[in-house]
Amino acid sequence: MGEQTAPTFPQEIIDEYAALGVDLPALFSAGHLGERMGVRITEASADRVVGTMPVEGNTQPYGLLHGGASAVLAETLGSVGSMLHGGPGKIAVGVDLNCTHHRGVRNGLVTGTAIPVHRGRSTATYEIVITDEHDKRVCTARLTCLLRDAPSPTAA
Repeated sequence: MGEQTAPTFPQEIIDEYAALGVDLPALFSAGHLGERMGVRITEASADRVVGTMPVEGNTQPYGLLHGGASAVLAETLGSVGSMLHGGPGKIAVGVDLNCTHHRGVRNGLVTGTAIPVHRGRSTATYEIVITDEHDKRVCTARLTCLLRDAPSPTAA
């Protein structure tokens, strides 16, 4: 479902996670659902996360991009931004997702861009704008994630 691309991260973030033994591109692969839907994260930092998803294979019975597919793309991108904001000591858990669908798309690739609205100690909120290949807005979403302490490794 499209060409595989590795996410790009600022070097200081790659170095921070690498020191902890974490491979960021592998961690932010969009998970099993995102992989199945063809989500590709192309840029990632706490300030901006960009990703794409093909329309083909993600449509509803009328042949339009499924609203749930837009929600998957939005939650994936907002969650990545929230995780990067929280840093390696936190995990991001989505607690609220709101999507407004503006227009239908029948083919091509959609692109989502997540920008922070609020980045606090315990929550992070991102606005995600999804556009079609003509840069027309398809969906506007807002995701709020709770930032929880990452589980500490247990001693063997």
